[in-house]
Amino acid sequence: MNKLQNKSALIISILIPIAIGFLSALISGNMSAYSDLNKPPLSPPGFIFPIIWTILYILMGISSYFIYISENKNKNKALKIYAIQLFFNFFWSIIFFGLSQYLLAFLWLIALIFIIIIMIYQFYQINPLLAYLQIPYLLWCIFAAYLNLMIYIMN
Repeated sequence: MNKLQNKSALIISILIPIAIGFLSALISGNMSAYSDLNKPPLSPPGFIFPIIWTILYILMGISSYFIYISENKNKNKALKIYAIQLFFNFFWSIIFFGLSQYLLAFLWLIALIFIIIIMIYQFYQINPLLAYLQIPYLLWCIFAAYLNLMIYIMN
């Protein structure tokens, strides 16, 4: 790949998760209802979520780009797991916000967390730094699981 192709691939790699997150939020449509829910302690204000998610999506995109350009024989497997976690990530907002199915969203999020752990492991096999870039995503999803479960219980 030449430098222009590398830059284009990097930009596309970053835009893919951002676009998936944006599209999911757009389809969910009911995110303003979050402010009306009974929320547990440690619940951040609503404006924090898009900031955090944008940072996490950028980190996902950077990691996926370096997996994509690697010569490692396991890169396709790692990218498949990455795609699966993006699928689960996409539908969580729709289940939680769009459908208000808080228990199903919690169970979906638990599955996503396990997929993220598998993804981190796969990324680690290729480049440990790329795996470490996903630790904030894993921690945020664990925190989101706490919020999700407590919202289910409290509402």
